[in-house]
Amino acid sequence: MSSIKRLVLDVLKPHQPSIIVMAERISNLPGVEGVNSVLEEVDQDTMSVKVTIEGTDLNYDEVREAIESCGATIHSIDAVAAGRKIVEEVETPQDR
Repeated sequence: MSSIKRLVLDVLKPHQPSIIVMAERISNLPGVEGVNSVLEEVDQDTMSVKVTIEGTDLNYDEVREAIESCGATIHSIDAVAAGRKIVEEVETPQDR
């Protein structure tokens, strides 16, 4: 069975707790090696945050629970890498 190595998530969260707290909660999960949280958009009540998580064997349900413990929700799963190694996206002529 292949394991998840990278998740890229679009997360909608309240202003509190901060993206620092959310990233720390995710980073403390088993199998997580790194978390990158980038603020994409802010409105009066919420923030849209792009969360990139890398590790050896990510458990999506645990990640979702950590995000929800911050009062946030996963709006979409924007990318997934699974298998023995991460395969980077390659630009093709059609992408230009």
